[in-house]
Amino acid sequence: MRHKVYTREHILKAAYELIEKDGFSNFTARKVANQMGVSTQPIYLEFDNMEDLKQTLIKEIFDDLTKKVFSVEHTGDKVIDISINYIDFAQKNPRLFMAMYLDEKGGGKAMYDLSYHFIKETLLQEKEYQNLSEEYIEALFHGTWITITGLATLMLSKVIVPSRQQTITIIENRVNAILESNYEDINLSGGKK
Repeated sequence: MRHKVYTREHILKAAYELIEKDGFSNFTARKVANQMGVSTQPIYLEFDNMEDLKQTLIKEIFDDLTKKVFSVEHTGDKVIDISINYIDFAQKNPRLFMAMYLDEKGGGKAMYDLSYHFIKETLLQEKEYQNLSEEYIEALFHGTWITITGLATLMLSKVIVPSRQQTITIIENRVNAILESNYEDINLSGGKK
């Protein structure tokens, strides 16, 4: 009798489907195995533990987002484009967005860190941003992140429904305010000291 082989990719796909549906609050080996219709054994043969599976999944989802979502151009300004794509992702995939970016048991901190490094590398390749100091890049990231996460969550809850142009204007205003400020006066939350 042949036994079905479950590869790392099968497990990651099942884990992805699970968090897309339920978030990370019930992310267990048993739940992932049930999603696949198998015992937990294949999971532990491929991953050291559930944290290893979770971190691998977060990294794979982030890599996929950078290639397929964050790379879409709208305005030609990378900061604005990535911001719009982040908000669009939240609108099109609300449960996955919440699991990956807002769930304290989920990808929140890891996605924040991965996003910072991605934005930093992207900015350093862009002519208009490449001369920014580390402090300005950090201030730009934090200020923009707070703004777009706020916009995304308010839009998801239908508290606000800005047009595309209004969204772009809000982001541009925040970016410009940060770039025109003295970075020594900006703390990590993007506000004045």
